[in-house]
Amino acid sequence: MPIRTVLLGAGPGAAYFAAGIERLKMGEIDNYGIPFGNLFKSYRPEDIQIVGVFEVDNKKIGLDMHSVTSKLLNENNVPNSLKDIEILRGLHCKSLAGLPIDATGLDDIIGDPNIAIKEFISLLDKLKPDVIVNIITTEKQVQVNNESEFIRLASSCNGGASLTYAYAAAEYSRLYNKVSFINLTPPLLANSPGIVSYYEKVGGLIFGDDAATGATPLTADLLEHMAERNRKVSSVVQFNIGGNMDFLSLTEPERNKSKENTKGSIVNDILGYDAPHYIKPTGFLEPLGDKKFIAMHIEYKSFGGYTDEIVVTGRINDKANLGGVMASVIPITKALIDRGYKGTSPSVNRFFMKKPGPLGTRNVSRIIAYNELIKELKSWDII
Repeated sequence: MPIRTVLLGAGPGAAYFAAGIERLKMGEIDNYGIPFGNLFKSYRPEDIQIVGVFEVDNKKIGLDMHSVTSKLLNENNVPNSLKDIEILRGLHCKSLAGLPIDATGLDDIIGDPNIAIKEFISLLDKLKPDVIVNIITTEKQVQVNNESEFIRLASSCNGGASLTYAYAAAEYSRLYNKVSFINLTPPLLANSPGIVSYYEKVGGLIFGDDAATGATPLTADLLEHMAERNRKVSSVVQFNIGGNMDFLSLTEPERNKSKENTKGSIVNDILGYDAPHYIKPTGFLEPLGDKKFIAMHIEYKSFGGYTDEIVVTGRINDKANLGGVMASVIPITKALIDRGYKGTSPSVNRFFMKKPGPLGTRNVSRIIAYNELIKELKSWDII
């Protein structure tokens, strides 16, 4: 049975995911990089069917995912099945303001955010998604503490596109079909009490926030290693430099602060104290493209007061890794919707997200989160 999936954003993350899923279906690639890929029972990554993609970049709207993916990945052998997926106009809410993108959303054209949201919901009704995945460009963080604040900010487009998309998906759940909304970007959606409670009320599921795909999960596991051995961490440095639009957007202080907040939350959560740390994206260099440069330095005291260091460097294709996360979390959340779950799931978020919701959920190392989630997935008969 297909998992009808809508993507919000037609950037590199969507391109790597869409091409990879179709190649997986055709048997051209193995399921490497998909957590739990060999264990799924009720739904599998191959069941994912992309039924629609929404975008506000005028250069992409009206095209199909085949042409956009071919250009973004610079490949000639992109699966032809992507020609059937049209890129539709989504909601803008000034989310790309200040970036060199000619962007127009339904809200810009219609002029009234409320009417634009209703139009978007009607488009969702035609596509009938089970899962909606948010992978738009990083926005500033807005935490929503109650349902009335959520409705007010989202319906007026004053909290950013991610917030408004989350509201539209919740309304779609209320009116038509229970849906899972997966927020793989930094805005605090699953960490906003007002949003989670609203999803509980309408019977939908929301997951987030900010996908853990590259250096952050590795940092978390190294910090767990330090905590388990009672080593005193003196300082933690982790930074990334990349060359895609996401990194260009992070040159804006407010957007960078959003990413810094979700990445830096692991230190105190795992160690139990707030060791001095610098964990955030630091630069944009276009030739790096999607394959970002990462560096990490952890200094710590061991027995006898002696100081040791761990230094890690690497090149990581964040967007390809993101595709593997999507291919895993989509079947899980669809299975949970089928089982009547609503609101959110801390165990799912702890494994897949940098800032796991709901608010107050502690970050743990991904090794611990993996073992916890394995137990829960088995209890839910998902794996």
